[in-house]
Amino acid sequence: MTRDRRVGGPPPDPGPEPPAVAFDDFYHAHFRGLVVQLTAYTGDLGQAQDLVQEAFCRAYARWDRVAGYEDPLAWVRRVAWNLGHSRWRRLRTAQSWLLRQRETHVAGPNPDRVAVDAALDRLPPKQRRAVVLHYLADLSVAEIASQEQVAEGTVKSWLHRGRTALAAQLRDTTEEVRDA
Repeated sequence: MTRDRRVGGPPPDPGPEPPAVAFDDFYHAHFRGLVVQLTAYTGDLGQAQDLVQEAFCRAYARWDRVAGYEDPLAWVRRVAWNLGHSRWRRLRTAQSWLLRQRETHVAGPNPDRVAVDAALDRLPPKQRRAVVLHYLADLSVAEIASQEQVAEGTVKSWLHRGRTALAAQLRDTTEEVRDA
C-alpha cells in the first residue's frame, strides 16, 4: 500500500522531538538541591552524593524519555529516594545477619546458682521433680499430683522434705564459703 503525498501537504513525521532541556543544564541546576535533600534523609553527605549521582546516571540513560515528563526533577528525586531506601534496607539486613553470626559470650553461673544446682542434684528424684515443677515451672500441688499420678498429700510431703533438705545443704554451703 502506497501513500500519495500531496504537494504542499504537511511534511513527514521526523520522529521523536529532541529533549527541550539539555541534560547538562538540568544536572547543574538540580544536583546540589537533591544532595541537600538526601543528606537530610540519610544523614551522610557522601552517601547522599552517591545516591543523587546514581539517580542522574539512570536519568541520563533514558534522557529522551525522562526529559519529556511533566516534571523530570520529580522522577530523578523519586529514583534517588528509592535508592536511599533500598540501601538502608540492605544495610539493615546485613547488620541483622552479622549480629546473628556473632559469637555471644554468656557469663558462667554465679556461685549461688552452682550451689542450688548441686543441692538439687543431691535430692531424691521424686523430691527434685516436685521442687522443680512447683518453684521453677509454677505448677500447683494439684497439677503436680495429677502429672505424677499421686495424691496431693504425697506431693506436699515431697515438697516439705525437699525444701528441708535444700535448706540444710545450702546452709552448709554458705557456712563453707564464710569459713574460706
